[in-house]
Amino acid sequence: MEFGLWEKYYKEILEDFGFSREGDEESAKLLDEILFEEGCLTLDDLSKIVGFSDKFIVFGAGPSVKEHIQELKDNYDLKDYVLVAADGATTAMIEERLVPDIVVTDLDGNIDDILLANLKGANIVIHAHADNIERIASLSSFFNNVLGTTQAQPIGNLYNFGGFTDGDRAIFLSVALGATQIILAGMDFGDIVTKYSRPNLESNLANADEFKKKKLVYAEMFTNWIVENENVDIVNLME
Repeated sequence: MEFGLWEKYYKEILEDFGFSREGDEESAKLLDEILFEEGCLTLDDLSKIVGFSDKFIVFGAGPSVKEHIQELKDNYDLKDYVLVAADGATTAMIEERLVPDIVVTDLDGNIDDILLANLKGANIVIHAHADNIERIASLSSFFNNVLGTTQAQPIGNLYNFGGFTDGDRAIFLSVALGATQIILAGMDFGDIVTKYSRPNLESNLANADEFKKKKLVYAEMFTNWIVENENVDIVNLME
């Protein structure tokens, strides 16, 4: 999605959630400065790394994720696919001895598992927004093979492929990397959150709060936009 089109949705999101564009831009500037100092991947770099396939699997952190991981392990040769974890889904994959090729994160999942995935070869796509500026400052430099993204105007080393949540941004990223087929696993778009998306939950599952429900509405809307507007075959294992 080109930024000119994305900005129309972005303005709607800012108003709907009461987010600060200035805060998003400040966080993006900080991430760009860190990546400039530490080194980072470009889109071309990442494309070459995952160029072994144009078939992708995007793992979300929904209630179905463990069931879908087992289904994929039983019925697919996962070596033929680029595996993309949306933030907390990394933990579910690590538990099942799967290492993602890419982790798309705003750094609010289980950081130990994301660091472990990175150590085992996963490339990390770190997203900057106003609410995670402290995590950007304290955690970004611990990762290797990082590509940076923003939901505001892209600057410096940062990209904006479109998308709002880790899950739908992972799909937009897959499209940017040349995916012709994307399987969605653990992408429920429902009213239940898991310990994977909310590591501080006392139980494995909980009802989503209104903020999370609204985010999931946008995630589903942007996923449908990709289905309708991009030349890619998307199969959601929920269907």
